[in-house]
Amino acid sequence: MKAIIADDEPLLALALKTALAEAWPELEVAAVLPNGIEAVQAAEQLRPAVAFLDIQMPGMTGLEAAAEIADRMGDAAPAVVFVTAYDEFATKAFELAAADYVLKPVLQGRLAATVARLKAKQQGLEDLARQLRALGTLAPRTEALRQVRAGAGNAVKLIPIEEVCYFEAADKYTTVATAGGEDLIRTPLKDLAAQLPASFQQVHRGTIVNLAQVAAAVRDETGRISLKLRSRKEMLAVSRVYAELFRAM
Repeated sequence: MKAIIADDEPLLALALKTALAEAWPELEVAAVLPNGIEAVQAAEQLRPAVAFLDIQMPGMTGLEAAAEIADRMGDAAPAVVFVTAYDEFATKAFELAAADYVLKPVLQGRLAATVARLKAKQQGLEDLARQLRALGTLAPRTEALRQVRAGAGNAVKLIPIEEVCYFEAADKYTTVATAGGEDLIRTPLKDLAAQLPASFQQVHRGTIVNLAQVAAAVRDETGRISLKLRSRKEMLAVSRVYAELFRAM
């Protein structure tokens, strides 16, 4: 697992990195950044599992950086731990779904509690993945859809289910992506999932892919997996919950 640290005080950033090496030896601190702007860039490039962010930094605060990372990365965003000398930001930090909030100077015992919390969260994701795989194997399916009905002006377009590359949630609609383009349907993704054939697999909170349309699973240098499709140019990100399903490809 990788982590990044963002703090405009170099000595405190180094102290945190040293303390993490003792509290979590298997965690690799991939980058130490001096501000929130560079933290956002590093999060997108390195895809860390955890981001330790100071709150008061020049250019972009840790709170602003965390919100930007969440907007850009969605489910792939790292767990965020805020590290600060001030406790008045705690409420705002937890509104941003922070994994933890640690006051400076960081005590080794307090950091150990943070590490335990992060490890428990990671274990929870792995357990959920196993449960999802079991449900996919054991849960009874209703009669599978053979075609999807999409509005096309004053007409109704019938799309054979085997021609669908993937479905993606889009506000109150669902995008149906085929080799020829995209159409919108009103059926929510969660309702659609129960009607699809076994060849369709959820790979992200908002994406269900047709496995027959997957050409390859591509792993980047951080271990993140994306799916290359046979008849479309874009790559589909696979969230951590579903990543184990594609590691053997």
